[in-house]
Amino acid sequence: MPGLAVLGLLLAALLGLGTGTSLCLSRQLRMEGDYMLGGLFPLGSDEEAGLRHRTRPSGIVCTRFSSLGLFLAMAVKMAVEEINNSSTLLPGLHLGYDLFDTCSEPMVTMKPSLMFLAEAGNSSIAAYCNYTQYQPRVLAVIGPHSSELALITGKFFSFFLMPQVSYGASMDRLSNRDAFPSFFRTVPSDRVQLEAVVKLLQKFEWNWVAALGSDDEYGREGLSIFSGLANAQNICIAHEGLVPPLGADTLKLDKVLDVLRQVNQSNVQVVVLFASARAAHALLLYSIHHNLSPKVWVASEAWLTSDLVMTLPGIARVGTVLGFLQQGVQLPEFSQYVEMQLALASDPAFCASLDDKADLEEHVVGPRCPQCDHITLRNLSTGLLQNLSAGQLHHQIFTTYAAVYSVAQALHNTLQCSPTSCPAREPVRPWQLLENMYNMSFRARGLALQFDSQGNVDMEYDLKMWVWQKPTPRLHTVGTFNGSLWLQPSQMHWHMPGNQVSTKHPGPHHSGAPGPGRSRERGISGSQGARGWSQTLHPHTQVPASQCSRQCEEGQVRRVKGFHSCCYDCVDCKAGNYRQSPDDFVCTPCGQDQWSPERSTRCFPRRPRFLAWGEPTVLLLLLLLSLVLGLTLAALGLFVCHWDSPLVQASGGPLACFGLACLGLVCLSVLLFPGRPGPASCLAQQPLAQLPLTGCLSTLFLKAAETFVESELPPNWATRLHGCLRGPWAWLVVLLAILTEAVLCAWYLVAFTPEVMTDWRVLPTEALVHCHMRSWVSLGLVHITNASLAFLCFLGTFLVQSQPGRYNHARGLTFAMLAYFITWVSFVPLLTNVQVVYQPAVQMGAILLCALGILAAFHLPKCYLLLWWPRLNTPEFFLGAGPGDARDRGRSGSREGPQGNEGPLTPHPHT
Repeated sequence: MPGLAVLGLLLAALLGLGTGTSLCLSRQLRMEGDYMLGGLFPLGSDEEAGLRHRTRPSGIVCTRFSSLGLFLAMAVKMAVEEINNSSTLLPGLHLGYDLFDTCSEPMVTMKPSLMFLAEAGNSSIAAYCNYTQYQPRVLAVIGPHSSELALITGKFFSFFLMPQVSYGASMDRLSNRDAFPSFFRTVPSDRVQLEAVVKLLQKFEWNWVAALGSDDEYGREGLSIFSGLANAQNICIAHEGLVPPLGADTLKLDKVLDVLRQVNQSNVQVVVLFASARAAHALLLYSIHHNLSPKVWVASEAWLTSDLVMTLPGIARVGTVLGFLQQGVQLPEFSQYVEMQLALASDPAFCASLDDKADLEEHVVGPRCPQCDHITLRNLSTGLLQNLSAGQLHHQIFTTYAAVYSVAQALHNTLQCSPTSCPAREPVRPWQLLENMYNMSFRARGLALQFDSQGNVDMEYDLKMWVWQKPTPRLHTVGTFNGSLWLQPSQMHWHMPGNQVSTKHPGPHHSGAPGPGRSRERGISGSQGARGWSQTLHPHTQVPASQCSRQCEEGQVRRVKGFHSCCYDCVDCKAGNYRQSPDDFVCTPCGQDQWSPERSTRCFPRRPRFLAWGEPTVLLLLLLLSLVLGLTLAALGLFVCHWDSPLVQASGGPLACFGLACLGLVCLSVLLFPGRPGPASCLAQQPLAQLPLTGCLSTLFLKAAETFVESELPPNWATRLHGCLRGPWAWLVVLLAILTEAVLCAWYLVAFTPEVMTDWRVLPTEALVHCHMRSWVSLGLVHITNASLAFLCFLGTFLVQSQPGRYNHARGLTFAMLAYFITWVSFVPLLTNVQVVYQPAVQMGAILLCALGILAAFHLPKCYLLLWWPRLNTPEFFLGAGPGDARDRGRSGSREGPQGNEGPLTPHPHT
């Protein structure tokens, strides 16, 4: 803002760019009011050597001036003056303030803190059993600025339940309501800032980082929180260490050099530095001095805007610096206000109007800010003035400003003020004010804020990146964080050495630990320094990589090597498994109703698979069914048409027609096998295929028995048995055979009940739905009757001699039974070796081939004779005159017709 430029010129005129002119700024740090506020600000700092060598608890004199602390104190003054002039907040009342210097040292901070707790009008703290009616000198305290100091003052103020509102202490431990019941702050907890840092690392896929913290309460706790958050998100910390402040002993500094050497020799390109400004100053000073190769530094809020760090000589060589700063409302008139206060402090008339009498506090703690009365333009650093002019310190100014408004709002609520008036100077104890601050909402410059149950406020963060400008860098906003991270990649420029680092990617399996002879050190510049990288930084838009191993490809998981989960090999997921998350270390198996190919990132649902009607195999079998069933029905129709012919009567007459009808039912039973299996079809498949086959084979058994009796038994036996093999007794045999098979089928259904099963693993991508056969015993059970009938038929006809001049029924039966046995014996190995999905097709084929074999060997030759050799359809050729005559005619060989052959039949001409 131009006001600060005017301020610089005015100060030059007033102070003469020297130190001889005395100001009265110190006396402006106190103002009386109806209700007093205490304030703790880093107006100066002491030389650490003086603290280290103290031998007596004497007073500590702060010699170094902090212009930032003065600006923060000015923010309190401006906020109080606004409130005192307000007609809506505490109307008619005036706040006062008493601001002290902390010197950024706990031992210095304790004295003004005790002064705040002293009884009103006194400089001592009285001892009482009950402090309910105790009235300390101040009603609430604004500050201090650092967590290290707040941990100490918080204990003091919490005993008296005195509200303390810090504008900069961000340690997460301060959110503990049991330890710090009266602590509030207008900055978020460090945990929120570190969550944003972890989101940033994830966004850029930086999972191989170094984490350093200052060797104090602030740094140790921040490092601990970051480690937990990083581990939860699979971010590996390759190196971790604590950084002592500048001026520490040699042993601690050697540890800093060791940490820097480790970071520099590894392929870590990102360093998270959660440290105080003094510790960051010490670390970066040594980094510059020892030629640490440029890195990406993720800064904590404590040093991101520190003038102490920004003004380091050679700071531009450290690389890229970025970090999160909380948002705030800019106070455009603040620079003019500071200008006015400094002008008044240099005005002798104004200073003379102030009360020169030293107040009680100065008798005890000394001058509030003796350095403030002798400042020059050199004390108010040009860089800090530029930062204030550019709005880079507005977040710190605003948090201090908002802290005053929070106390004023709590007092307004405690006094129950109306919009136009407040009770006149009613006594208010600190604990009464505290009751109204829990979960309180308040406004500061139009921004609505609220304390949560832990005394924190919820504010958004800006992601800031250092833009290198002489003499100090400036902060540029490149993103925001409000629970989720939003970036502006086009605004981000990575300052890396030469043209190499921004494109450098770690090796695929590099663990980050330097091997023997891997690099030659130049100072601690590591391998980068050995290659002679230029220290001239060039901005690049390509994001630098900081990973121990390459990212695994799709469908690959990590197999960790060593101790860090970020150093790994990539392993392919096998079929049936998938990679659920890019951070997985093992492949996740798919569910039983799912499948996946190799190197998959998801599972797919399995489609049900069964022998469908439209498959080519089924269509071919249905064509075969049509052929066999058509021939069977044609033969049955032909037999019915020639019912009284000798051929039909010799074949069994009604039994032959019954057998052909059963053979047709056998063919139709194959229709139960295609399609999606169901409970009913699974139960009916075997019984409905085997029972008709039993009926067919039983008729053939009777014909085989009749042939055997006529050919092989004596005539008197043959005559007696011939009647039993025809007529009602024959039907009784058929019925008994069918009943036997029915009993076996019932046993099969009860003892080995087939059921519909879904097999999820037999097929790679489908779920096989099929009728489950319990065992081979169950399959053999339903075949016992038919196999026995077929065996008896074959046994009874195989040895029967051929009779010339007669139709040879035995030959047809023998070939029919051979067809049966060949079919079902071949069926067993074929069923065991074919895929389960095609097993129903194998059964269909076996049934149809069995039916076709019986039909072709026994029935079709007779149909051939009926159609093309009707003159052979005579009683003599098929029935004969009796067993004896038949044998005589067989021996004489004088009959015409086929000679012991059943087709194709070649008739002999009459002689």
